[in-house]
Amino acid sequence: MTYTAVFFDAGETLVHPYPSFPDLFAEILRGEGFEVSADAVRAHGHVVFDRFEAAARTNELWTTSPERSRRFWHEVYDIVLAELDIPNSNGLVDVVYAAFTDSSNYRLFDDVVPVIDRLGNEGLTLGIVSNFEVWLERLLDELGVRDAFDVCVISGVEGIEKPDPAIFRLAMDRAGVPPERSVYVGDNPRFDVDPARDAGMLPVLIDRRERFPDAPPPRIESLSALPAVLGLS
Repeated sequence: MTYTAVFFDAGETLVHPYPSFPDLFAEILRGEGFEVSADAVRAHGHVVFDRFEAAARTNELWTTSPERSRRFWHEVYDIVLAELDIPNSNGLVDVVYAAFTDSSNYRLFDDVVPVIDRLGNEGLTLGIVSNFEVWLERLLDELGVRDAFDVCVISGVEGIEKPDPAIFRLAMDRAGVPPERSVYVGDNPRFDVDPARDAGMLPVLIDRRERFPDAPPPRIESLSALPAVLGLS
């Protein structure tokens, strides 16, 4: 099969909090006087995943307005603080929220630019399909990669969220590409792999942190492996 388009998730696929979610969270808390390690935050990372799962089950659509997003993330951070036995006092959760919505606290993974350059040079259509707030496009622009993507479909703009296959179909329609020639790369089986497959695309799981070692192929641990999956090596 010859593929003509590759679409990407954003968070933990292309971009990440710097140096990582646990590291940044711990740094914020230390700045507020709480001695917390990144490992301690990492040990409770499952609560974030669980909250996303609950949102998907109830069709919560948490990114579709600034108010919904703020409420959702406040709840997530409240849960993490409670797991760490840290009281949410003196506006602590607001401090955390402000840091994680500050675009200066995000970076591209090192493998992103070489791979999207390679795919672009091969003539592939590139796109974004992401559950993210409206500021994702600005973030990609600040990171110098927005122009690499022909299509950018962001749930906070469109009002639909993964795992609804409709958001994938919308991206393909805008790009003018058929599902059978489209690839989607994301880091979560529930939100990325399964619905992309339901939309008729080839899903590729990028498992940078080895969270899903038993996931069926195609599974990659770096974007550097993506060209080979597409038959470009």
